[in-house]
Amino acid sequence: MRGGTSKGAVFLREDLPEDPAARDALLLDLMGSPDPRQIDGLGGGDPLTSKVAILSVSSRDDADVDYLFLQIFVDQPLVSDAQACGNILAAVGPAAIELGLVPAQEVTTDLRIHMVNTGEIAQATVQTPNRKVSYSGGADIDGVPGQHAPVALFFDNLAGSMTGTLLPTGASQDEINGLPCTLIDNGMPCVVMRATDFGITGHEAPAELEADTALGTRIEAIRLAAGPLMNLGDVSKKSVPKMVLASESRDGGLVMTRSWIPHRVHKSLGVFAAVTVAIAALTKGSAIAGLASSVEPDQTHFAVEHPTGKAEVLLRRDAEGNLISCGLTRTARKIMEGRVFPN
Repeated sequence: MRGGTSKGAVFLREDLPEDPAARDALLLDLMGSPDPRQIDGLGGGDPLTSKVAILSVSSRDDADVDYLFLQIFVDQPLVSDAQACGNILAAVGPAAIELGLVPAQEVTTDLRIHMVNTGEIAQATVQTPNRKVSYSGGADIDGVPGQHAPVALFFDNLAGSMTGTLLPTGASQDEINGLPCTLIDNGMPCVVMRATDFGITGHEAPAELEADTALGTRIEAIRLAAGPLMNLGDVSKKSVPKMVLASESRDGGLVMTRSWIPHRVHKSLGVFAAVTVAIAALTKGSAIAGLASSVEPDQTHFAVEHPTGKAEVLLRRDAEGNLISCGLTRTARKIMEGRVFPN
C-alpha cells in the first residue's frame, strides 16, 4: 500500500510469528534488509518505502482496528516500533476493509484506529461507494503524483504521545551543544531548530544536505543528547526523535522544513512531524516561533512546507491558543496483494 508519501507492506497479525524477535527477523528478510538497495525483498531502498503495518481486530472497545507500525531500517538489521507513522496510517483504513477486518458502509466508512505504538486513537474516513473501497478521486497531496480518493484523518490527545507531555523538558526552548532547540512531541517526538543556526538556508535539496557529513554529525550529536531529555532514553538505535531544521516559508506556508529520519534527509515530511512542527512554530518562545508567517487568531488551516511541497495541517485551538485537536487529509492506494516468500 501507498499511504500518504510513504509505501509499505501490510500484514495481518495472525499471519506473522507471535514472538517479536522471530517476527522482526522475518520482516527484515521479506523487506530485503540490510542492503542499501533491498534488492532481495519488497523494500525500495529508502526509509519512506521500507515500512510495515500489522493489522488486527482491535483489542480495545473504543477502536475497530489495532495498527502496529514498524520501521524497517534499510542498511542495518534493525526493526523499530519506537514511533507511529501518519502516512502509512492513511492506508490502514482502506487495508482493514480490504482485509475483512471492518465491514464497508455505503458511501463512506468511518473507522477508529488504535495506534499501538503510542496508544492513541485516530479517526479515519474512507471512501466506500457501493460498499467497496475506492482509490479514485480528486484529492492531491504534494509528493504524490496524480489525484486520488481522500482519506480524512483526525486525532485527539496527541500531546506527549511518546514522551509523556507536549514539551518533555517543560520549556518551550532548550539549548543543546550551544544551539537553541525546541523538544516537542505532538504525535511525533521532534527536535526543532533553525536552519540558519547550522549555516544553511534550509531550502537546500535533500541530497545536498545528506552529502554534508559534517552537518549530519552535528545533528546526530544533538539527537543523541536530546533522547534522555525527552524521556526516550538511549536513542542510538531508535528512529526518534526526528530532527527538523526550519526556515522561513517560500510559498506562503507556516515554515519551511528539512527533516532527518533519523540519518537520511526526508524528501517530504511525515504527517505527525508536520503537526508537531506546526505546534512548535505557534508556541510562544520556541526556537522557531519568530519564523512563522502571519497567523490569524482563529486560523485553523496551516501549511508546513517541505522539499516536495506542503503538508496541510488542521489545528483547533481554544481561546488561549491551546491545542484541542488536529487533523489532515491524505490519500492512499492499494498497489498489489499476494504472497511474499522468505529465504
